[in-house]
Amino acid sequence: MREYELEILEQYEIEIKGTRRIRGAFFCDTDKGAMLLKETGISEKRASFMYYKESCLEALGMAADTPVFTKDGTLLAVSRDGTKYIMKKWYAGRECDLKKWQDLTRASANLAELHIKLNEDGRRDDFPGTADFPAAGRSPQDEVKRRNRELKKIRAFIRGRTSKNEFEYLFLSSFEKMYAMAEKVAGYLSEPEYAELHAQSIRQRRVAHGDYNYHNLLMLQGGIATTGFEHMHTDIQVRDLYYFIRKAMEKFQWKENMGRTILDAYEGLRPLSETEKRYMGLSLAYPEKYWKTAVGYYHSGKSWMPEKNVEKLQTAVRQWDEKYGFLENVFLLRFH
Repeated sequence: MREYELEILEQYEIEIKGTRRIRGAFFCDTDKGAMLLKETGISEKRASFMYYKESCLEALGMAADTPVFTKDGTLLAVSRDGTKYIMKKWYAGRECDLKKWQDLTRASANLAELHIKLNEDGRRDDFPGTADFPAAGRSPQDEVKRRNRELKKIRAFIRGRTSKNEFEYLFLSSFEKMYAMAEKVAGYLSEPEYAELHAQSIRQRRVAHGDYNYHNLLMLQGGIATTGFEHMHTDIQVRDLYYFIRKAMEKFQWKENMGRTILDAYEGLRPLSETEKRYMGLSLAYPEKYWKTAVGYYHSGKSWMPEKNVEKLQTAVRQWDEKYGFLENVFLLRFH
């Protein structure tokens, strides 16, 4: 570790036995167990919210990467150059493997348990900070409309270019098909039931993890440690399930039995309402990978397009047909 990073460790009331670098952070072996030290851009207020909710999860029997206080009673340590760091509890486990069905079902059941326990009050009298809830996520209709505007803006930009690359030709040739689906999803999500689902989630302070993916799940001998709560916020909780299923199904070419297995594992603990289930299906129907790849291109230098991005766009277009059959059979959605 560099000198100023060692100075950060001195701000904590712990004895460091050893450190090693792991994916943009430092794993620390300490007298109080395994810890992870990493740079962060979050505020003290958000760190305080993370501590509050994650310590409640721990009290309810779930393993989480709860932040650790410094000697000064703060949750963020600041280096001499102003860089902020956060120290969190860590666990000796392997990352969730999307190729293993057992991992996927365990992770899905873990998410259901997480959602249930995030909703439990569990307020601690000894909590030393503020438990103010962070800003809520956008409504489903507003989010999709924003994305659709971005897609049209990108198309207008590409059309105006005199010399087009492979990515741009592919985007233009596939735009009508993908944008038509994006508009259909926007139309369905404008129905009052989805606005009410969002409003109810905010009123009831339903908390979503915000980044529930295999990177943030450590498979332990007796359970799962959930990490990466930096994006936690009030929202429709099944957005987490949608995100997890989408990432898994993209790996498995939208195999119906895989999707049903993941859903069943979640609903075994937390059954979904009809509105939640239909919202899940509509979220999956939206061409998010196509939109995300296009936005990534638009905000890049555009002078050189990596072959990997062309492949991502090709995959997003190709997988739509595979995805459509899955949505028809599992969520009973019809778009023709």
